[in-house]
Amino acid sequence: MSENTDTPRYIKLTDKDNVAIIANAGGLSEGTLFPCGLTLTEYVPEGHKAALTDLEKDEPIVRYGEVIGFADSAIKKGSWVKESLVIMNTPPKLDDLSIANNVPDPADPLEGYTFEGYRNENGTAGTKNLLGITTSVQCVAGVLDYAVKRIKEEILPKFPNVDNVVPLNHNYGCGVAINAPEAEIPIRTVQNMATHPNFGGEVLVVGLGCEKLVPTRLTPDGNTEDIVSLQDQVGFTNMIQSIMEMAEERLERLNKRERVTCPVSDLVIGMQCGGSDAFSGVTANPALGYASDLLVRAGATVLFSEVTEVRDAIHLLTPRAANEDVGNALIEEMRWYDNYLQQGEADRSANPSPGNKLGGLTNVVEKSLGSIAKSGSSPIVDVLSPGQKATKKGLNFAATPASDFVCGTLQLASGMHLQVFTTGRGTPYGLAMAPVVKVSTRNALTQQWHDLIDTNAGTIATGEATIEDVGWELFHDILDVASGRKQTWADYWGVHNDLSLFNPAPVT
Repeated sequence: MSENTDTPRYIKLTDKDNVAIIANAGGLSEGTLFPCGLTLTEYVPEGHKAALTDLEKDEPIVRYGEVIGFADSAIKKGSWVKESLVIMNTPPKLDDLSIANNVPDPADPLEGYTFEGYRNENGTAGTKNLLGITTSVQCVAGVLDYAVKRIKEEILPKFPNVDNVVPLNHNYGCGVAINAPEAEIPIRTVQNMATHPNFGGEVLVVGLGCEKLVPTRLTPDGNTEDIVSLQDQVGFTNMIQSIMEMAEERLERLNKRERVTCPVSDLVIGMQCGGSDAFSGVTANPALGYASDLLVRAGATVLFSEVTEVRDAIHLLTPRAANEDVGNALIEEMRWYDNYLQQGEADRSANPSPGNKLGGLTNVVEKSLGSIAKSGSSPIVDVLSPGQKATKKGLNFAATPASDFVCGTLQLASGMHLQVFTTGRGTPYGLAMAPVVKVSTRNALTQQWHDLIDTNAGTIATGEATIEDVGWELFHDILDVASGRKQTWADYWGVHNDLSLFNPAPVT
């Protein structure tokens, strides 16, 4: 390990904290002396915690002003607070939470901001001009992929105003308990994605003909003119020709769409984190939280998600619920997921991932406290069950698993036009249906992935910028990307992940 010659720095977040994370790239060696007089008793990696005081066995370990665990044995001041030394505390009891007793006052409206979007006949707006082709069952995915390849090569060039053709492939539709209560989640997810505002009101569904998820459930009013059923076609070439002809009709209409000035209130912005590290809750997530507050003030709908990365910080969120109904709905989503994990004989220790731990996150409690910083400080006005459409302006909790791909798919079903994705370890994640703005928590990641990271929040840790500075930068980036004035790196490279449905119902 090369010696770090920078001035030694650590980040302590509140006066209550008895640990701090090392801010120097490469970490700091044994004997490092900080200006405050703290001396490290051993090497501590970047992002990992050093004890600021002597901690006795069973003494609370505090970060973010909250207990993230208890000392498994005595920990000396200046030593590395490793995962093995921390006993995870229990999650907040759902029946003991305060609800709607600390609702933030509405902030002053933020006026004068717009974006250039595609206006739809139903009053919604899009940030992209796409033809989406939905599958009703996984059986037809190979045929659709073949057809989409032909469409992109032979037809799409004739319609330069259309950004892309997107196949909505998934692993659902048959071999499933279609009438099970939890089947509502994957079904409404596919239904809502098929009518996403970036598709301009054009619907095209490719089905097989014998699937349980009948294609008419995915078209407006159950009509059949938007459906290609492969079992009704004579031969493979006729299947492809039918899809291409129906696609061309819709591409011709989509090509007439033009960007027009739209209010920020037309936007639905999703927030997510992945490949998180100990800097996530210090730099990128608080900056995104600040941008979230700006978006809410400008009238937008903002989604934050990831139940397992909210559960251990839920006591900090229910007081912000706009009313008791919203608070109780938030609790019920936590309770549902507690039961879901229990049925699968899983627990919260499955999160964080090995990469998160390498980045300094000890347990899911610490991860949750950093994750909820994305929600900013606005009142929580609504709670969405997985895959449910957003209907209220302001800050919404959209319940999803923490999995990047599943969360992204469910936020798309909720109507998300654009997602902001924070990362400390790095991920090339992207979505074809909506742009993804990736935000780095560290300068080093931005330098390493200079052609994948869109916005750098690492400057907050080094003191080059404030949370407010990066928050405003993100706000403007969001409007520029939504307007087509700026392209994300994921879209530039065409890096897009598969859709991944959340299906807690039985597979038969």
